[in-house]
Amino acid sequence: MGEVVPSSSGHELVGALAEISRAFEDHPELVGAGGGSVSAKSGDHLLVTVIRSRLAVVQGTDFVRFDRRFLQASLDGDTLVLPEPAAVGDQGPVLSEAFLHHVMPGKFVAHLQPALVNQFSCCQKGRSLVQPELEGDVAWVDLVEPGLALAKTVLGASPGTRPAPAADRPRAVIIQNHGVLVSGATSEEVLAAIERLLEALAAIQSRLPAGPGGEDAWPRTAGTRALINLLAPALRGLLSKPGGPLEIVTFDDSDPVLRFVCQEGVRDLAMGGPVTFDQVRSCGRFPLWFEASPEEPPDALVARLAEAVGDHARRYQRPPVVVLVPGLGLFSSATSWALAESARLVYTDVVQILTGAARLGGVHHIPDHLYLRDYLSAAGPPGEGAAGARGPGTAPVEVRRAVGKVALVTGAAQGFGRAIAEDLIAQGGHVALSDLNAAGVDDAAKVLGGEPGQGRAIAIPMDVTSASSVAEAVHQVVRAYGGLDLLVVNAGVLRAASIKAQPEDDFDLTTAVNYKGYFLCAKYVVPVLATQHAVRPDHWSDIVQINSKSGLVGSNKNFAYAGSKFGGIGLTQSFALELIEDGVKVNSVCPGNFFDGPLWSDPDTGLFVQYLRTGKVPGAKTAADVRRFYEAKVPMGRGCTAADVMKAIYYLMDQQYETGQALPVTGGQVMLH
Repeated sequence: MGEVVPSSSGHELVGALAEISRAFEDHPELVGAGGGSVSAKSGDHLLVTVIRSRLAVVQGTDFVRFDRRFLQASLDGDTLVLPEPAAVGDQGPVLSEAFLHHVMPGKFVAHLQPALVNQFSCCQKGRSLVQPELEGDVAWVDLVEPGLALAKTVLGASPGTRPAPAADRPRAVIIQNHGVLVSGATSEEVLAAIERLLEALAAIQSRLPAGPGGEDAWPRTAGTRALINLLAPALRGLLSKPGGPLEIVTFDDSDPVLRFVCQEGVRDLAMGGPVTFDQVRSCGRFPLWFEASPEEPPDALVARLAEAVGDHARRYQRPPVVVLVPGLGLFSSATSWALAESARLVYTDVVQILTGAARLGGVHHIPDHLYLRDYLSAAGPPGEGAAGARGPGTAPVEVRRAVGKVALVTGAAQGFGRAIAEDLIAQGGHVALSDLNAAGVDDAAKVLGGEPGQGRAIAIPMDVTSASSVAEAVHQVVRAYGGLDLLVVNAGVLRAASIKAQPEDDFDLTTAVNYKGYFLCAKYVVPVLATQHAVRPDHWSDIVQINSKSGLVGSNKNFAYAGSKFGGIGLTQSFALELIEDGVKVNSVCPGNFFDGPLWSDPDTGLFVQYLRTGKVPGAKTAADVRRFYEAKVPMGRGCTAADVMKAIYYLMDQQYETGQALPVTGGQVMLH
């Protein structure tokens, strides 16, 4: 029945669909966090796309084309009529939407989920509030089973026992617990219609009393950072599959969420059942409600959380996707940041829907029989089955070396650090890039992060010599991703000079960045890694220090740098001995000279230019002469590259029987004894 049409196909309706989706690009509040679907008609053809996130990013997706004659034949009978050969497959959710779009009048149709609409559609008194005010402009449909039955109900929504002609059908239909359908001859008509509807609903809402409630049942939790830093990594491990990568866990304590989890009576609202189908798909049937106190011993708190997660999974057949902690906020989880963020956005809409519907006259929850069969038979957790993140026609994701990994890379604004972050992202990882250069690291994250909305890279300004700065950076990683699996300590400085001339400040800076910075980064990351290992003992994490060949042999007139790097290897060996019990492997990579990086090649301040000016290389007339001199010192005849370093990092990550090592990547210039 459905045929996938790539967005690049040039099909006449693709441009029309892109037009209507772009109309919502500047109005995400009209769509709702759950996304929705848009369609365009032309004769017997209907082109539909279903998006499980904001409709504004529909460009670049694939669409499904339906023959409206078969849709109508199904509606005229009691069974699904399929052409030969029938190939619905993963298009089941799209097919369900296609019936709704087919019965609506107008060339363009949008199925939207604005939170304001759903406050009425998910309210027990929604029909009685809407119909007296908007009858004639907007039809109301009580909820029935999604798909063919729902489309038939919408088809008969206008007065009379038989479906009205298309021209007389309502242009907007509010479906209980299911959002609103809006149609029009142009994208502008659709946009104007939904805006008028929202204005009318807001006016109805404004005339109603504020309703009961308002007092806090739970005070806002003190010591939130410590609780977040404990609960998020624990949830990463507890919600993941044994033997697989840990989940991504995001945290939200925005004002609407925090007000919700502090209010009297919200536990009963939240645990009363789902209110939208997007909630079922993205967030699961029920959240986990978990009370936590910073005064409770961490081990006891994590043990109680593990018990609560296990009880939830046994009761509802799946682990929770959303965890509500009164006084603290909301955690959401998935296998990727994009899916976890989608769950977070959907549940923040649910927060508004629950509170709004309660105020309007009581919450109408979706009955179990309308979704439970499909929910229990779907493969994988919410968001990963047939209605998951992949659209029609998307090829399976290839297996890559950093899939499921979260990394924090220091000194990532340029050079080795940026290249390491880039490769980890290309290999499927989520990476927090940190650097003292806030503008530079922000630019790097934007460039390397790929498509917007994927959350594959975040930028965090950080001074590795400051304990408070490092602690805040680690906390931001935990808030964004729930924890991390790999710390790459790359930030470093070099101040080369004779011992007779080295300023004390240069020595102090080199030692602080290269030696103390390594200690501080490890100090604040280790508790997060230890918590993950405590709940998932089979999961190991890695700390990799980017050292130097100067950490293996002395360096003439470069003693401050070499001394700090020698000390770094001492830290690596010592950390490795201690952190075995926490499931953390600690190793150093000792690269040779990175001749293509700014340290050596910067035309104004690079070492090639500095050595040329100071006459360090006898007979050198150009910076190129200096480079050739140093390349000749390497048996391999070239400098170290980022690709060389990445091979070493991946080796250390993959190798389960290696810790406390200093791995040379020097092209043979320095060999271990």
